[in-house]
Amino acid sequence: MNPPRKQQIGFSQRVRLEWLQYTTNLVLAGNDNAAVNSALQELLQGKVSVGGNAVRGNKEKVITILMKIWLTVPDELEATRNGGLELLHTLPRKDQIAVHWGMAMAAYPFWAAVAAHTGRLLRLQGTAAAAHVQRRVREQYGERETVSRAVRRVIRTFVDWKVLTKAEEKGIYTQGASYSIDDPKLISWLIEVSLHAGSNSSAVIKNLLNSTSLFPFRLTHMPAEHLVSLSPRLELLRQGLDEDWVILK
Repeated sequence: MNPPRKQQIGFSQRVRLEWLQYTTNLVLAGNDNAAVNSALQELLQGKVSVGGNAVRGNKEKVITILMKIWLTVPDELEATRNGGLELLHTLPRKDQIAVHWGMAMAAYPFWAAVAAHTGRLLRLQGTAAAAHVQRRVREQYGERETVSRAVRRVIRTFVDWKVLTKAEEKGIYTQGASYSIDDPKLISWLIEVSLHAGSNSSAVIKNLLNSTSLFPFRLTHMPAEHLVSLSPRLELLRQGLDEDWVILK
């Protein structure tokens, strides 16, 4: 039996932001899965190693990741994915990285786990050591080489996206680009994907807005009622005077 989606790794390759942008451009233009796959095969030709004698080369693995994020999503993510595509159609280019980040979190909770540990270290001490991130993710996903390798690839992807910067000392990273997010619909959607990426379908909304899994982004705090009202897939549960919970319907 396959492990639950939230315990799978899956994200095992470096994935450039422009490849995700290209994928969504194809989807928004109305291309079906076969056409998108064909276009990605052509785009990545010569840009990703074929992977030696492996049954599935690295290029095929990258295409699988790209398509799982934006096309072949699990049933429970289809409405969320559609909401993300609508955002990409309307948001300015500077905010679109948050949509790709969020959908990567929802489709691959492993990405969210690596981000959360990285962001927590950055928040605590201003730097993140790859070895410390590795150790904490292995505690969560198991002491396997596949976990270690996938963590390295995700961290390199963070660097490719310029949200992490290599420090002078090997294996040490500092905060890279940081983005202020003040669009209410985008913030509401990021709350939604955070719930999909987490272990529970409910959480204190304040914790989600401050989540270290969203470390490249500074989300403007807004009334919980307003944020929840913007998504038909979220429900608000008030506990006490200042503790608002949000739940996936």
